[in-house]
Amino acid sequence: MSIYLSGAKPRILAHRGLTVTPTGEAIDENTIPAFVAAIAAGATHIESDIQVTSDGIAVLFHDNDLSRVAGRPVLISSLSLEQLNQLKLEHGGSVPTLQETLKALPEARFNLDFKTQAAIASATKVISQCQAQNRVLIASFSDGRRAAAQALLPQAVGSAGGARAFGLFLCLALGLQPLARLLAKPVVALQLPLGAGPVRFDRAWFIASVHSVGLEVHFWTINEPAEMQRLIGFGADGIVTDRADLAVAALLS
Repeated sequence: MSIYLSGAKPRILAHRGLTVTPTGEAIDENTIPAFVAAIAAGATHIESDIQVTSDGIAVLFHDNDLSRVAGRPVLISSLSLEQLNQLKLEHGGSVPTLQETLKALPEARFNLDFKTQAAIASATKVISQCQAQNRVLIASFSDGRRAAAQALLPQAVGSAGGARAFGLFLCLALGLQPLARLLAKPVVALQLPLGAGPVRFDRAWFIASVHSVGLEVHFWTINEPAEMQRLIGFGADGIVTDRADLAVAALLS
């Protein structure tokens, strides 16, 4: 049974960890020190991303390449793990493997975005070997990737991809509850931006409607405490944020 949604709300999902220490020092995103800092600050969940090296190792990294965080326009998928380990990120950190992260943080609950098709086989194998299914949520903009990963990890839960989330919005807006319940069945949460084009998701009626079909609503990426409080006031269940420290102070203190 999944423990991902256990515990009191609101959920505070640390987006790629926490990249600033209490003394103001910078930490590289998506690294074990960033995840440890987020948990120490009070985050309830860690949000991260899965890419795969050329030799098939699942690593926690957001972008396709190293340009933004290491100044190297090199694809993660073109490097072996050994080659990747030789590179340092902007603030001296290293890209961690999924396996070492799950082992280093055996109690942490992870929101994992499967960025590529290659991530499915590699990451699901690691999650299963680490017996971490019950503390993982599988996320992806692709419902196909999410479904394929969940099929291999039946104890893990998932969040809706883009098409399913928009379909749910339309069904709920039109009062099509039976169809909305059908769309909601494979997942436990909608993880959304505030809006997409003319469509706004940060509405109390929409959040209540999502709850009525059995799903939680988490908003990303929210870094202003007043905005966090507004969304939780509307009924949101979780906040995905770069500033877990501010979220804890605003929502849990």
